[in-house]
Amino acid sequence: MTSTRKARPASRWLGLLSVAAVATPGLAHARALDLVFERTVMTAAGGRCGLFAPEISAALDAARLQARGAALRQGASSEDVRLAEQRGVGKAASADCASQDMALAAQRVRSAFSAYARLQRYSYPGETSGWRADRTGLGAIRWRLAQDARFGEDRMTFGLAGRESRGVLVAVAQFADGRTPYAARLVVRDTTRTVGPYLDQFRTATQTLPLERRLPPRAGLRTYAAEARSPAGADLLPKGSRGGWAFRFPPQAARDLAALDPREAIAVEFLFADDVARRAYVEVGDFAAGRAFLQLATR
Repeated sequence: MTSTRKARPASRWLGLLSVAAVATPGLAHARALDLVFERTVMTAAGGRCGLFAPEISAALDAARLQARGAALRQGASSEDVRLAEQRGVGKAASADCASQDMALAAQRVRSAFSAYARLQRYSYPGETSGWRADRTGLGAIRWRLAQDARFGEDRMTFGLAGRESRGVLVAVAQFADGRTPYAARLVVRDTTRTVGPYLDQFRTATQTLPLERRLPPRAGLRTYAAEARSPAGADLLPKGSRGGWAFRFPPQAARDLAALDPREAIAVEFLFADDVARRAYVEVGDFAAGRAFLQLATR
């Protein structure tokens, strides 16, 4: 963890900056915190010194968010991550934009992330479920960032969908018994009423913790009602599906989801006329990183 505590020449900030490093199995949380520090340094320095083209800045920010998620999943506390980010911002603020070290570090970032910036699809594995991101076919309605879930005999795809890369937050569900929900709501942790993820109370690795136990008690939840309901189009349904229902949620819900800890879960509740609700769970995972990845197409 020396990189998060001692000043180092800018040319050495990039020792762990490869895009793939964050996904290495068994990555110790100390090394993951180094990634958070280094990518925060270069993201902040890039903004302050005007070092990167927009597509490189966006790729670096997406990788920074992915590193953040990896550190938390590897056992770093939220406070550890916050301090690493704080040190990174401070390091960037004191750097000489015109120095040779900064020029070398910036060039290494460009080399490391130029190929990543051109990627059109990317997968973000999680502890129980993952996200798949897709920036292809702009102008056609498709899933841009999606995660699949099963709940009982029913199934759901949840994420960002639309013609543009950023998409809108949507849940598309198919019900085995053919019933039609009259409404849906999204349940997330309310970050304005809680001081952190409820799962911190377990003081143990979350890999084996069921998603339904990763939400806080009701007093710490915030609920978003779906803004619209419609029959799901074939472009958002799994192949071979006979139909389903699509529910669109407000933009603020996507912003709140991106602000959550990647180890957390959210829930989508589908409401039926007999007052029965069916609940599907989604792992937060690298939603924020995937959302940032989609922005590469709009730069």
